[in-house]
Amino acid sequence: MAQTSDPNTRPKPDAPAIPPSSWAKRTGFRPRFSGETNAGDSGQINKPPVDPRVNGDAPVTALVSLPVESGKDESVKKKRDETPAARVTAKPAAAAAVAPVAARGGQRAVRNGDMENALPQIVEDEYVTRHPHMKYELRDTPGLVPIGFYELQHYLSMLGSLVLIPLVIVPAMGGDHEDTSKVVSTVLFVSGMTTLLQANFGSRLPLIQGPSFVYLAPALAIIKSPEFLGLSGNNFKHIIKELQGAIIIASAFQALLGYSGIMALLLRLINPVVVSLTIAAVGLSFYSYGFPQMGACLEIGMVQILIVIIFSLYLRKVSVLGHRVFLIYAVPLGLASTWAVSFLLTEAGAYKYDGCDVNIPTSNMISDHCRKHVARMKSCRADTSHALKSSPWFRFPYPLQWGTPVFNWKMSIVMCMVSVISSVDSVGSYHASSLLVAARPPTPGVVSRGIGLEGLCSVLAGLWGTGTGSTSLTENVHTIAVTKMGSRRAVELGALVLIILSPVGKVGGFIASIPQVMVAGLLCIMWAMLAALGLSNLRYSEAGSSRNIIIIGLSLFFSLSVPAYFQQYGISPNSNLSVPAYFQPYIVASHGPFRSQYGGLNYVMNTLLSFHMVIAFLVAVVLDNTVPGSKQERGVYVWSEPEAARQEPAVAKDYGLPFRVGRLLRWVRWVGL
Repeated sequence: MAQTSDPNTRPKPDAPAIPPSSWAKRTGFRPRFSGETNAGDSGQINKPPVDPRVNGDAPVTALVSLPVESGKDESVKKKRDETPAARVTAKPAAAAAVAPVAARGGQRAVRNGDMENALPQIVEDEYVTRHPHMKYELRDTPGLVPIGFYELQHYLSMLGSLVLIPLVIVPAMGGDHEDTSKVVSTVLFVSGMTTLLQANFGSRLPLIQGPSFVYLAPALAIIKSPEFLGLSGNNFKHIIKELQGAIIIASAFQALLGYSGIMALLLRLINPVVVSLTIAAVGLSFYSYGFPQMGACLEIGMVQILIVIIFSLYLRKVSVLGHRVFLIYAVPLGLASTWAVSFLLTEAGAYKYDGCDVNIPTSNMISDHCRKHVARMKSCRADTSHALKSSPWFRFPYPLQWGTPVFNWKMSIVMCMVSVISSVDSVGSYHASSLLVAARPPTPGVVSRGIGLEGLCSVLAGLWGTGTGSTSLTENVHTIAVTKMGSRRAVELGALVLIILSPVGKVGGFIASIPQVMVAGLLCIMWAMLAALGLSNLRYSEAGSSRNIIIIGLSLFFSLSVPAYFQQYGISPNSNLSVPAYFQPYIVASHGPFRSQYGGLNYVMNTLLSFHMVIAFLVAVVLDNTVPGSKQERGVYVWSEPEAARQEPAVAKDYGLPFRVGRLLRWVRWVGL
């Protein structure tokens, strides 16, 4: 049928119109807010054009014709299982009703390979996703060579999220370069193991499991607890055992939330406004750490940030062999370039001072001249770390490698609250990634199953001693959109590679040898990206409504202001604290305003109320669920109904458990389809 936009040639009224049945339509969304659109190469979700002749509630009887990819990618898509309705030939009358509409007005033409304003297809009243911007979708199984290539670029783009947290918490615990190398190897092993578990028995989405920034603030608060400040000897092993105990208890609580079905009930309170503000507050929590740390060697840190900005923004559309290398590899390329600059400056003697040795402790230095420059030498020089030389070639991570965990009830309560925040973070990741790679969003049972398994994965992280819990990395959603890789098989192959690399001690040693100023520079970029990714979830709601503007403003402001009050309470401007200035916000438990006769309660309240993400979550969830607002305003999305999922084999194949495990758990309705 010829494409036309002439009103006189549209289908006649007597032609049976096909009502849309997508999850967004069924829950009250209009197309321009539903999020059922494709992402461009920049990772941004493009809004579909709205036909002025069709209102948001009327059935849409005309759709955009989409070109399909050719070559090897097209052959893979042809093999994908579709719903029965997609395989049935449409009736002539129905086919006439689903006529493509020519591009016009607000639609832009396809240029430079970019697919814009593409809409899903509706065939025989069934919702079948078509993502021309994705090279491989959820159930695609490409050949070994392409899957290996895309797996490599997927995990390389996620390098910062996987390894940066150990580079922060281990030195904070008093660990040396060798300890950092061991923790990095452990993180690689646990991330690979938990990713395989989540991809097969959890949400089944292509999300990498790893140490989340959600756990960084509570980990630093526990590390800087008053009882640890006066430790002497091997502080690292003592403190990490306390962290392990808190993580294991909190992870068991998270598993209970998921597998008991409580998480499915909490989903009624967790809407896009709540998710976006909570995740954004996580990224904004560390403003006092990032740039102050980088300021020790500003010329190196600023060069790194500028390189990443130039690669990811100004050169993002430059293609090399058909791939946008600068956009995909902005972080690792920025790290490599800055490391090379630091090495050249070090070899040229730019940071060499007569009579000063960076390996001599500051307390043993006699010359004031050397004491003045020692911090700059440690931060700027590329040869100060001996982690690569001291790390062994082979060391297999094993459970309880640091000793028996120590369980402290007050630290466990803090971590339990943080596990709820981590669950909210994961709900947003499930929803956003499913729009890119799956037929429908996960049902409440699938969400509960994923959260429950994340709890079990965090228990494993606590037993192995990674220092943080394990969760679905929020940055992974942006990586999927940029790399165009949504295949579950690619994520599984990458997880196997992580497991294989983890016993190679030199890999962990190489990562641990990254200079601290470069770590701080990368963290500034990652935290900024995390805040932006969180706020991007507002596209599922009407962010411009006065109701939401007030809620967003109050939540973000109080998430910064209230913790500042708790963190600064009782600190004298001239006090000589024993911790660096960028760690002062995490010692609030010893001086916070909440002071009762119960020391443990004081610790819990002062610590929790000093976390930006906790305040943002509490303010947002209360206001969003008590202030009246329409479903369109609030962005209320109800996950796919179980009955609808059972009728669609494509959805069952997306989220169904393998090896007939789903049949064994069919009676457990709250963790099934």
